[in-house]
Amino acid sequence: MFSGDGDLFSIGGNHFIHAARRNIDILVICVNNFNYAMTGGQVAPTTPCLANASTMPHGNFEHPFNLPFLAASCGSSYVARWTALDVRRLTNSLAKAMQRKGFRFVEVISPCPTLYGRRNRLGDGLAQYKFYRGSTVIDDNADLAEIDLDFKGRIVAGDFVDRTKPTFIEQMNARFRQVFGDAYKDWGGIK
Repeated sequence: MFSGDGDLFSIGGNHFIHAARRNIDILVICVNNFNYAMTGGQVAPTTPCLANASTMPHGNFEHPFNLPFLAASCGSSYVARWTALDVRRLTNSLAKAMQRKGFRFVEVISPCPTLYGRRNRLGDGLAQYKFYRGSTVIDDNADLAEIDLDFKGRIVAGDFVDRTKPTFIEQMNARFRQVFGDAYKDWGGIK
């Protein structure tokens, strides 16, 4: 599933949290451009402090979500962050995530030159990619609580979490087998 940062963590935040907690077997790819770009550049749950948005023209003062930390703390079995510039690493990460089961989350930091970039004087898309090249630090073992994204600050990227745990359906089938025994086994379980 693909989603933008605004829809996924504002409107869909509760769904995200509980899908990760339950370890629902789904891969979620979040394209994070730090604003509601499709509806006028409003502040989003990921807009860095001090960054301007159409609804916060003097700079955002709300602390943004740290998406990998949120995903991991809710129970995601796989968590990664890359920029849109890191195509090879992002491709490898997505391939790895597709091989796993459970709730998998990949954040893709992506430029928004029209609204976010222009409003914050970050230059065009190429200038934003140059910023990514100079500001990205790859650290697969980073402390997720410490990898917040700051306005014009460093971007910590990597494959942060890769753990095996039973999915929601696997846990449900195991429990129902305990409760209903052979009758449930004959039925074949839930797929």
